[in-house]
Amino acid sequence: MITFDHISKNFPGVRALDNVSFSVERGEVHGLVGENGAGKSTLIKILSGIITDYEGRIFIDGQAVSFRSPHHAQSLGIATIFQELTMISELPVFENVFLGREPVLWGGIVDRNSMREKSQKVLRYLDSNVDPDTLVGRLSIANQQIVEICKALVLNAKVIVMDEPTSSLTEHEIERLFSLIQRLKDAEITVIYVSHKLEEIFRICDTITVLRDGKCIGSVKRETSHPGEIIRMMVGRSMNERFPPRERKQGEKLLEVRGLSRKGELEDVSFSLYRGEIVGFAGLIGAGRTELARALCGATCPHTGEIQVGQKIFCGFSHPREALQAGISYLPEDRKGEGLVSCLTVRENLVLAILREISSHLWLNNRAESKIVDRFVKNLQIKIYHPDQVVETLSGGNQQKVVISKLLATQSEIFIFDEPTRGVDVGAKYEIYKIMNDLTQEGKGLIFISSELPEILGISDRIYCMKGGRLVKEFYCEEATPESIMYVLTGGK
Repeated sequence: MITFDHISKNFPGVRALDNVSFSVERGEVHGLVGENGAGKSTLIKILSGIITDYEGRIFIDGQAVSFRSPHHAQSLGIATIFQELTMISELPVFENVFLGREPVLWGGIVDRNSMREKSQKVLRYLDSNVDPDTLVGRLSIANQQIVEICKALVLNAKVIVMDEPTSSLTEHEIERLFSLIQRLKDAEITVIYVSHKLEEIFRICDTITVLRDGKCIGSVKRETSHPGEIIRMMVGRSMNERFPPRERKQGEKLLEVRGLSRKGELEDVSFSLYRGEIVGFAGLIGAGRTELARALCGATCPHTGEIQVGQKIFCGFSHPREALQAGISYLPEDRKGEGLVSCLTVRENLVLAILREISSHLWLNNRAESKIVDRFVKNLQIKIYHPDQVVETLSGGNQQKVVISKLLATQSEIFIFDEPTRGVDVGAKYEIYKIMNDLTQEGKGLIFISSELPEILGISDRIYCMKGGRLVKEFYCEEATPESIMYVLTGGK
């Protein structure tokens, strides 16, 4: 169906793709995996017609093609569903489905009835109850992805590329997506599935291709491979342990939260955090974990309750600056929307939270800034060609390291990590776990929020279960199991 023949692409200071060659068969689900910075996104953009200046050739059904634009790629049957969905929330579903390719009647009048009818037909084919007249902004992320698939099917797409499609979905929504992918496969539509989650790759993909440092390491059939082999191909070494070894040593109490409540979000939340400790917060979507984190870091103000940091007692923080001054730093779940200023450089992002500390009389101490930036780039192994590189040009894992560096530069005593490994590869995850361990060895305290139970169990000393804005159960790591935690999260006593 598709053949990539010696595809190469250079960016300033970086060879993103280096003679990549592999083939994708018709009607298969083809997994594309690799660490952040391996070249997956660049290859997808080339196939989608976004990047048009590259070396090598692409063959579709044996015919050499050279995409001039995304519209040209779509006309040849290539549709891409990006991780950041590309729709207009203020428009109804049927207008988003036909956006940019609206059918017109005589005289140039848009045929809205035809758009609505065709959208309804495709939605019915996908077994979806979404109303074509509903504004997209009112749909869940899962239903928005269904609308993206509708856009592809209306185009009569031969190939659908899915980039991290499950990153914001619940378990039920993931199952529904997998059913849709199977239906596409049955219709002999080729799916290229990009994901960091190997359990998903091994569940739905027929073939798996691994990229590393811009090179194609190889393609393997799912039934003849296993996750250990894929990880070795991805990182260039075997990883016998998913989590780094951890020495647990609890010190004095750093934080105590008593009766924290915020109408509609939190109800009577009380817990403690000690030096040298990682406390995990488990919960299903809507449990209130992120709302708790935002209340602790000053992004929102609780209506009742107390936050005690050391010997100081606060009734909440009215601004994140107050929480930072009290010694609390927060790594947000949405790194692009809340953790970074994407148009600024790595250097500028890294020192954002400490500008006052490295300035004198409104003048920035450039020597102190460079020293701090160089230290964190080296210690966290952030892959950049220069500190003045714009941060949005980095891979997701390296962007996350910049956000973490910004937090570490504050030298806070308490760190809140909200989904720190979302959208990063297995190698970068291990490095983030190691950073968290190192912080506890320095006597810091960490609050760790994750939707992945294995990593909550693998790195936490204690685990709090949240449901409906309340803490419903506390586990110590020795007694916690995935089954016991999930039992509590789903309503068990």
